[in-house]
Amino acid sequence: MLVLLAGIFVVHIATVIMLFVSTIANVWMVGSSNYARISTGLWLLCNGTCTELPVSSEDEASLKAVQAFMILSIIFSVVALVLFIIQLFTLEKGKRFYMTGAVMLVCWMCILIAVSIYTARFTSTVAFATNPHHGYCFILAWICFCFSFIIGILYLVLRKK
Repeated sequence: MLVLLAGIFVVHIATVIMLFVSTIANVWMVGSSNYARISTGLWLLCNGTCTELPVSSEDEASLKAVQAFMILSIIFSVVALVLFIIQLFTLEKGKRFYMTGAVMLVCWMCILIAVSIYTARFTSTVAFATNPHHGYCFILAWICFCFSFIIGILYLVLRKK
């Protein structure tokens, strides 16, 4: 049981770190131009130097929603990690980590909403670029989506023995 708890803890910390990286770094979509590699993220457009992301007025609300849900997913993931540590030392034997699992599944839902909106609205569009493709931040966000679901389900069925 100790090995299972340690494994879940390590995967949870890895998920939090990957969520931070995927939200902060500006490599959600990557393309090339005649001059350099162009990458866009949730915050900036980088083409040698980084500038504010040019977004049309019709896509601005979608981008703000993606930004908000990614930040919420980080917050819920950190809260779930703290809850796990607190519940690990305060729950009686046989109790379940219901709160930790529920908060982690809320994190999972926030990631799902954010990445789905980004996929629907911003995939295949990199300003001034040809051959756009997904960057590592987009892929990290989907990996975090999978990890947070697995961790949330494990927390719900995990018993402290």
